[in-house]
Amino acid sequence: MEKHLIQEAKNGDRKSIELLYKQFYGYAMSVALRYSNSREEACEIINDSFIKAFDKLGNYDPQNSFKGWLRRILINTSIDYYRKNSKHTAMMDIEKADTETLEADIIDRLSAEDILGILRELPEILRIIFNMYEIEGYSHNEISEQLGIPSSTSRTYLARAKKKLREKIQELNQIKNEGAIR
Repeated sequence: MEKHLIQEAKNGDRKSIELLYKQFYGYAMSVALRYSNSREEACEIINDSFIKAFDKLGNYDPQNSFKGWLRRILINTSIDYYRKNSKHTAMMDIEKADTETLEADIIDRLSAEDILGILRELPEILRIIFNMYEIEGYSHNEISEQLGIPSSTSRTYLARAKKKLREKIQELNQIKNEGAIR
């Protein structure tokens, strides 16, 4: 069914394009939310991504996963969105991050919504690098090329992101524990 839908969309069938959009919208939202500051930004990234995907549908190789192909477009569009909007903000100072350990049960008590909220609280560059490295599997060299930063900066920002995530998780856990006590 999916391959037929893609083929029809390649041929310009508007109904197939609409169905493809609806079928992959939820997945696209899950990817875009990890890279954006808000739902509105995520929607902008999604719409731009689908426009690019439908414009380049002729380049899609049916031997590969459509979802994977779309994911790559979403990530690249998120990075483009960041670049476009980061011109007005200065890069943050780099500080060395020390490592701390978290109790495993803290993370077990968090919902997916809690974790997504914590990710959104990270400064944009930290969130993007964390997502690209930890979730999408990019190497520091690939991140460096995509964002136009040295790979050492990517490593430092990743360490900083992890430190901030640990702090935020501990804060949220403390809040949850205080709420349970009362």
